[in-house]
Amino acid sequence: MKYQHKLEKERMCPIEHGLEAFGGKWKARIICVLSTDDTMRYKQLKKELSNITDTVLAAMLKDLIADGLIARTQYNEIPPRVEYALTDKGRSVLPILQSICAWAKAHTTRDLEAELPSCKSCSQLP
Repeated sequence: MKYQHKLEKERMCPIEHGLEAFGGKWKARIICVLSTDDTMRYKQLKKELSNITDTVLAAMLKDLIADGLIARTQYNEIPPRVEYALTDKGRSVLPILQSICAWAKAHTTRDLEAELPSCKSCSQLP
């Protein structure tokens, strides 16, 4: 007898697919941070994100690379050098994230700038 899963995998709508690819606390922030420079090294990313753990950063980078939003380039040098950059697909997400940022600023009574300063990408928005 063939094993059957108790629950079938749920079908996702396009919004869920997008949120899985670039949603959540860290993926969107990593994309925004990478948008400010052509390339960044791991330590630069970690410094910009300040309160992210190495484990979470490594996992999020791996996911973003697998989804084609970030490219990882390793140089065969001593010491080894690895750089991360947004792909064209990754850059295509920026207007969406900037729209979300603008919406959040327009629809809150909280002082978001004091609590959570905008990333460099969104700080230019009205």
